[in-house]
Amino acid sequence: MSDIVVGCQAVASCLGHNLTWKGVYGQPRKLVTDVTRRLCNAIKANKAEIPTKFVLMNTTGNRNRDLNEPISFGQKCVIGLLRIILPPHVDNEKAADYLRTQIGQKNYSIEWVALRPDGLINEEEVTHYEIHPSPTRSAIFNAGKVSRINVGHFMATLINDETLWSKWKGQMPVIYSKLT
Repeated sequence: MSDIVVGCQAVASCLGHNLTWKGVYGQPRKLVTDVTRRLCNAIKANKAEIPTKFVLMNTTGNRNRDLNEPISFGQKCVIGLLRIILPPHVDNEKAADYLRTQIGQKNYSIEWVALRPDGLINEEEVTHYEIHPSPTRSAIFNAGKVSRINVGHFMATLINDETLWSKWKGQMPVIYSKLT
C-alpha cells in the first residue's frame, strides 16, 4: 500500500459495502475502517515532506462527535438500532472516528476531511450544492439528497483548492444538492 500512495498529495476514499446480503452482513465487516487505517499507515510510512490530504466519504447518519450536533430522541433510537442490525453503519462511524481520534488535528503526515453526503442519487451533471458543518435536517426522518457527481466534484475541488481545504480540514462537513 505504501508503494501505491508514494508521491500522492491526496487520497480520496469512496469505499463502501455492497448493498447485498453478503455485502452488508458478510466479511469484511470493518472494510472502510480497515482500509482507512491501512491507507493512513501507508501515508505515514512514506514520510512525505508535506501532509497528504485524505478525504473520506462517510454518511450524514454519523454524528460528528467533536461538535454538539443535536438529534431527536427518535433519530437516536433509529441510529442505535442501525448500529445493531447494519454493520456498515458502525464501520462508517469507526472510520471517521479513526481520523478524528487517531490521526487528529495536528498530524504531520495527514490532514483529513470526512465528507458526509445525505441520500445519494445519480445525476448526469454537476448541479449547485451546499456544504454545512453539520446536518441541517434529520438524516433519518427528513433526509436530503445529493448526487454522486456533486460529491465527487466537491471532493476534487476540496483537494485542489487550498482555501477550501483550509476551511474544512479536520472536519466532517455535510453536502446536499440545492433544491431548484
